[in-house]
Amino acid sequence: MRLIVDIGADLPGSRAAVALAEAHDDVYATVGIHPHEAAEVTDDDWAQIRDLVSHPKVVGVGECGLDRGPWNKVPMELQERLLRRHVGLHRETGLPLVIHNRETFPDLFRILEDETARGGALRGVMHCFSGGPAEAARCLGLGLDLSFSGVVTFKNAEPLRAAARATPLDRVHVETDCPYLTPAPHRGKRNEPAFVRHTARRLAEVLGVAGEELERATETNTIRLFSIPEEALR
Repeated sequence: MRLIVDIGADLPGSRAAVALAEAHDDVYATVGIHPHEAAEVTDDDWAQIRDLVSHPKVVGVGECGLDRGPWNKVPMELQERLLRRHVGLHRETGLPLVIHNRETFPDLFRILEDETARGGALRGVMHCFSGGPAEAARCLGLGLDLSFSGVVTFKNAEPLRAAARATPLDRVHVETDCPYLTPAPHRGKRNEPAFVRHTARRLAEVLGVAGEELERATETNTIRLFSIPEEALR
């Protein structure tokens, strides 16, 4: 892979992603606010996200979504309100969504299907997709690509691998989620961007394609989804 999309998950992180993209030709940024921050986000924070989204190296809206992890105590109604604001920004700008989900598929599908009924199909990617084939089909039907992390290498992740096998190659992405979700054989260590090769290698095995074919496909998919100029890779 010859480019990086650096994901913003709060206002400082979004600013940092944009600064990194400004400094490196092969880095692009998304800007957004993670559901963990939904209780703290202010109107001024959101105004600054709206300002950042117009930067020429910003290619996506998010990371945004819902989270019912044990460490997240933000009420679901606040998370939903923030997610819908991101969907509105996606509609306004045409930039794809980067969607976070942790243990919230029923609520997430309710919201996204409602937004689709109101405004038409979405465009974006389910970050760190964590479901099985049924959830994969529903995400794909909403217009979302699926991104696979190091979890696809875990021994107990067969439902996720089944979902990958049910996903068209032109809708597949790989990611690191650094510093989390370190793939085998480095589990227990801090995740690093370089480790994405292990995720890609295992995903290629799952899909029954050569590693080079998966690399070409995920690169093409990233360029398409985030509307990155092909000349940026030359």
